[in-house]
Amino acid sequence: MNKLKLIIQREFIAKVRNRAFIIMTFLSPILGIGLILLVTFLTKSTIEKTRTVAYVNESSIFTGKDFQDTKSLKFTDYTAMGLEMAKETVQNNEQFGLLYIPQSDSLDYIADNMQFYSKESPGLVFIENLQDQFDSRLKQAKMIALGIDTLQYQKAKIHSNIHLNNFSGEATSKLINGIRIIIGTVAGYLIMMFIIIYGSMVMRSVIEEKTSRIIEVIISSVKPFYLMLGKVIGTAGAGIFQFLIWLVLLFILYMIVVPLVGGDITANMTPEQIEQAQNLGDINKIQLALGEIRQLPIWTIIISFILFFTGGYLLYSALYAAIGAAVDNETDSQQFMMPIMMPIILAIYVGFSVVINDPHGTIATTFSMIPFTSPIVMMMRIPMGVPLWQIIVALVLLFATFILMIWFAAKIYRVGILMYGKKPTYKELFKWLKY
Repeated sequence: MNKLKLIIQREFIAKVRNRAFIIMTFLSPILGIGLILLVTFLTKSTIEKTRTVAYVNESSIFTGKDFQDTKSLKFTDYTAMGLEMAKETVQNNEQFGLLYIPQSDSLDYIADNMQFYSKESPGLVFIENLQDQFDSRLKQAKMIALGIDTLQYQKAKIHSNIHLNNFSGEATSKLINGIRIIIGTVAGYLIMMFIIIYGSMVMRSVIEEKTSRIIEVIISSVKPFYLMLGKVIGTAGAGIFQFLIWLVLLFILYMIVVPLVGGDITANMTPEQIEQAQNLGDINKIQLALGEIRQLPIWTIIISFILFFTGGYLLYSALYAAIGAAVDNETDSQQFMMPIMMPIILAIYVGFSVVINDPHGTIATTFSMIPFTSPIVMMMRIPMGVPLWQIIVALVLLFATFILMIWFAAKIYRVGILMYGKKPTYKELFKWLKY
């Protein structure tokens, strides 16, 4: 056990003292925030980009009032030119495209035969904005043609506002559900990234020691099982240490941001009051979000994240270490990566397609219990509210499976660590398990 402790310390110190580890520990949060801001800015600038569109309107249904400029659309009337001349003119100037509305007495024909000509393929958001510009007018004309009183129809419009409650009488809001989805998605995605990054780190470390023949000296005094287990646990410690640093930085950032945006306004508000304030526009969205975040089981999320990251990492890193011992270089390891990556990919798919829409359904619950998918799927479910017994069962199964897999991986590691110059096959790996 003393030798195992020394190996764990060696791996942990080697990772933590690494210059790249230190730089990325403090740079990653900045890069992450910067990336989010950049994506938000680029998305906003693309959506809000103003495009000039010429139009040829041969229909009597639309008038000049229907071609009102918006924040993203500006119209130029080329009706007098005719379609062919308008096409040629638009092609030779800086206008984005040409909208053609045909002449017809049939509203259905006009709705189905409006044409848009452009030099470049327009984006989906642009086309939807353009269609929205005319759908209301076509709808109004259709109602008049059917003898429906448009004024009475407008008065009949009403918007429902469904208030969310659980059976214990606790009120929630729609905003907090969105925040739960975001937190769960981010947590699951981070675990996936950590498993891949730190698992690959273990595999590369094993390959480096194997190819440099240092491993031959080490295993003369340490059993291969303890060597592999020490590498796995030491690297896991470095990952948890890095996460705790990020957690402290996030807490500092939170303490700075709250006073700046006036987060204390929602400190003593109930979920119903927060939702009412949102509907009335009394407080801004950032303040609402901060108020909702306070109501989340933050400590449950944080502790669960650490436990599921640790369990998921230990489980997969044992397999990564076995692969590293079986091959001589990273290129040869690719043939064994697919069986490891498939459960991770499946977990992400289930998380994004099932958990978001049905977090307490049979599929989501089942995959959150399966050890190879539970670290990701369960972390996506926890912000939605998961019974404690399900979390405990998932953790017990996860760590029990790790113990089983570390035993199998150790058999491959024990044989493969001294094998050189030969690319193993799956058949040979199964033979090593019998030794």
